[in-house]
Amino acid sequence: MNIKNSQFLSPCTEESITVAAAHLLSGDLVAFPTETVYGLGADACNSIAVARIYEAKGRPADHPLIVHIATMDRMGEWAQEVPEYAIELARGFWPGPMTLVLKRSELAGDFITGGQNTVGVRVPDHAVALGLLAAFEKVGGKGVAAPSANRFGHVSPTNAAAVVEELGKHLTKEDLVLDGGPCNVGVESTIIDCTGASPRILRPGAISELMIEECTGLPVLAGNLLTKGAEDIRVSGSLEIHYAPAAKVFLNQSPVPGQGFIADSSIKTPEGVIRLASPNNDEEYARVLYSALRAADAKGLSEVVVIQPIGAGIAVAIRDRLARAAKGR
Repeated sequence: MNIKNSQFLSPCTEESITVAAAHLLSGDLVAFPTETVYGLGADACNSIAVARIYEAKGRPADHPLIVHIATMDRMGEWAQEVPEYAIELARGFWPGPMTLVLKRSELAGDFITGGQNTVGVRVPDHAVALGLLAAFEKVGGKGVAAPSANRFGHVSPTNAAAVVEELGKHLTKEDLVLDGGPCNVGVESTIIDCTGASPRILRPGAISELMIEECTGLPVLAGNLLTKGAEDIRVSGSLEIHYAPAAKVFLNQSPVPGQGFIADSSIKTPEGVIRLASPNNDEEYARVLYSALRAADAKGLSEVVVIQPIGAGIAVAIRDRLARAAKGR
């Protein structure tokens, strides 16, 4: 693929990851794969580099970023308070699709937190991401701030080509895109507020409420429930309108000819309807959802009908993303 203002480093060799770490240290942006979606990364201690993330994405300045770290040992550098249940969660699910929101340390600047007193941190479960974070540590880096590598409010990218299609004209020749293939999970991480007495899910993901309760032995609070002394925390992907393709998304209705269609493989495609994805289970549904929504735009479709999965687990996250996508751009 010819990229006018960016570069692919593919395949992701040890050398290319080392080069990418040096670019991060120099203040450049590096898009990289995680198990959830592709992230657009910058040195989390460099306010000028982080400002370029906001500019490239068209992201509101008060919308906080997640700091990606190589190991859970780094968590204490970014947080001044780490409750025991947060440590249990980190031991249970890191590396993995989980972000912990903690009381921030002095290292976490306002340009990362959106001016809040909290910071989100996570250890991703992807060989390329972990390799990049480890290489960045070796050259003195402390963490990589990285939201999804797309324009704000649009569909998150789950492959490198989608990153370039979405952000190529907003990157410079010094910025890099690491192509690590398609993402395995496909929807963003579960975000858990760990500032109160019990964990609180602020954004659902692959780490479910039941998994959190079994790990910590504590009840999980609903995202809109604040305990005494707790703050209302802004997090990535929490706006009412988000994850939206250009095509209008309709939920749980019968498609008509000319519309795109996403549904479980057991549901037949009516005549004249354009099938975009036929997942066999909830995990596959999450993995293909964003690429299917992007395919609708690539095909020039104006409308997409999606039959949502039912039940718990990652299906909760899928319904969350689709409810926001259905609000449009």
